[in-house]
Amino acid sequence: MNDHINLPDLSTDKDFDGDSFSPIYSTTVTVSGGMAGHGRASGVARSDDGVLDLSLRMPAELGGDGQGTNPEQLFAAGFAACFHGALSLIARQEALDPAVISVEATVAFGRDPGDGGYLLRVDLVVKWPGVASEIATPLMEKADALCPYAKMAWQGTPTTITLAP
Repeated sequence: MNDHINLPDLSTDKDFDGDSFSPIYSTTVTVSGGMAGHGRASGVARSDDGVLDLSLRMPAELGGDGQGTNPEQLFAAGFAACFHGALSLIARQEALDPAVISVEATVAFGRDPGDGGYLLRVDLVVKWPGVASEIATPLMEKADALCPYAKMAWQGTPTTITLAP
């Protein structure tokens, strides 16, 4: 069975000129600490709609049992999906078939030499069989400017941290 999937009505146009952020979609995921009282080590991540409900575990490389998903995997999945969506939208506008595009995101967790804390590094690899580099490269640059995950990586993202009452 091949059900038709309706794609979102998004554009690559810079067609918003408002004075403030204009949300199109929002979601909430709550992580609680689990057995160890440490969300990353033994927690559960649940979305407000219940669709996402998974166990979080530290990867073996960080001393965990590696028996669950970790935050870097979730971030890599989100980044790859977002960049794939942006590139697919641009490909369709150029009359290219996006069905063969795949995006591989590698997220590395490590130490920040600037302050000794922690830092993430992201490497994206786009596989686009049958499309020449001279055609794909400028479209990937457009996708980089369009993808909010890439924009977050390059520019940062507004963040608030508050204590609930």
